[in-house]
Amino acid sequence: MDYKGQEKLPLTPKQKDILDFLEKHFVKHGFCPTYKEIAEQFGYKSDSSVAQYLDALEEKGYIKKTTLNRGIKLLNTGSELIKIPLLGTISAGPGIEPVEIPEPIDVPSTMLPRRPEMCYALKVSGNSMIDDGIADGDIVLVKHQNTAENGETVVAITENGATLKRFYKQRGEIRLEPRNPELNNIYPKELEIRGKFLGLLRHASK
Repeated sequence: MDYKGQEKLPLTPKQKDILDFLEKHFVKHGFCPTYKEIAEQFGYKSDSSVAQYLDALEEKGYIKKTTLNRGIKLLNTGSELIKIPLLGTISAGPGIEPVEIPEPIDVPSTMLPRRPEMCYALKVSGNSMIDDGIADGDIVLVKHQNTAENGETVVAITENGATLKRFYKQRGEIRLEPRNPELNNIYPKELEIRGKFLGLLRHASK
């Protein structure tokens, strides 16, 4: 069904709650939740109840169900698109230098803070952050800042180059933690934080 140019129908309160959950999950993780995750969020005992609401959202032009892994694609909900620079590639594996050749990309305004001019994007290389849902080839959105709180995912420049990892500082020791059980923590001798992870964009084929 083609929803281009079609005026969307109003939603019931429950349909709106589910759509809001889909959008918030997408902003945080870069992909929509599964039927099971939706059922758990709203206390449904089976996926059939979820399917009824998703059918209604599809009929009204807010989503499209697909045969891909998570099965839900958000359609244009009216968010403004804002251009931010894609600065190159960042490692989610062994540290590498980003290739800083700015290229503008369109990002929904709902995924950015009030000052989008402070934001940029990087393409991910590697799978060290896979348990956080950040995979090789994803585009991560980053807010430029040079400080971080424990547990935040950051763009970090170390003596071995640039990398995307979770940041921790305990008893004066800095630890950069991957989210892949096959990889070890990094304890950098030199560190410069270049930004804080905001969310990600993922190609529809993933």
